[in-house]
Amino acid sequence: MKAMRLIAALAASAALALGASGASSEPYNDGQSASYYEVLKGKRVAFVPLSMGFDLTEGWNAGLQNQAEALGYTVDIRDPNWNVEAAVQAVNGFIADKPDVLILHPLDQQAYNRLVPKAQSEGIKVIQINLKSITNGDAYVGADWYEMGYKQAEEIVRACGKDSGNNGKIAIVTGQASTPTIVIGNMAFDDVFAQHPEIEVVAKQSADFDPAKAKSVTSTILKQNPDLCGILGVWDGQDQGTAAAVREAGMQDQVYVVSSGGGNKAAACDNVESGDFDAYYSYDVPGQARDLNAAVKILLQQTDMEPGAAPFALYTPLKLITKDNLSPTSCWTLEELQVSGG
Repeated sequence: MKAMRLIAALAASAALALGASGASSEPYNDGQSASYYEVLKGKRVAFVPLSMGFDLTEGWNAGLQNQAEALGYTVDIRDPNWNVEAAVQAVNGFIADKPDVLILHPLDQQAYNRLVPKAQSEGIKVIQINLKSITNGDAYVGADWYEMGYKQAEEIVRACGKDSGNNGKIAIVTGQASTPTIVIGNMAFDDVFAQHPEIEVVAKQSADFDPAKAKSVTSTILKQNPDLCGILGVWDGQDQGTAAAVREAGMQDQVYVVSSGGGNKAAACDNVESGDFDAYYSYDVPGQARDLNAAVKILLQQTDMEPGAAPFALYTPLKLITKDNLSPTSCWTLEELQVSGG
């Protein structure tokens, strides 16, 4: 009889164990996790960069694609290749397709002013990445261009202003006038230099974000101003041409070059290490990719909220890179980002 009771007890224990095992085969739900994965699955995200094929957009896309694959949604891209008219057509095409989220990287500050509310009126939530129209979308992820311009101007004042022992003569090699980088950055430059009358801007010329043109422009500026103290640049892709002109003129020890960009190793740290750039402000593309992915996830989960109802911003912390603080972790490579996803 005892043996029979023991067998029955063992059988009951086995049944409980099997039941428990069966229960644990279901995905764990902490009260939010199941709905989180479910709401993201099958969603559609669209991206119109100003162009693909350079470090910023390729870096953001690496982060976007890795997250999309992990969570079961899609990211589609239409590349206007620096052409504003083509970009407008691409945005209109996506609006007709009605993705859940539309990510915009506007070269022109005015071009998307009507397109952002148009997309929202069609139920599409809009993120603007690093460059922004005057019209806000649902989220902005990127640099505060006034802060960037202010910090860059302060850096060149430190190198060339009255406390530096130098003559205060600087040049600005700027980019396309209609971009937020230039429109807003110029305001910051003016505000800083108004506080430092010893700074003399002897030349201010646009190179249209073209490194070859930047090299030509800078070469002319250096010939006309052989006592120049510093050059204020606006983007590393262009400023590599500026730095090449300074180097070829044999003026690296005299002319202090300030640049900025996404912190890619080849564009940023390698140029700081070589002495082509004396100071570099990074807006850290891997960090922006993480913030961009976070904005996508937030907006996709706001299923009951109308586009435009609760806009938010994730401004990027800026990081100064010089030879004094350069380290193996100061910059990133696209290969690393494609693996890690940001």
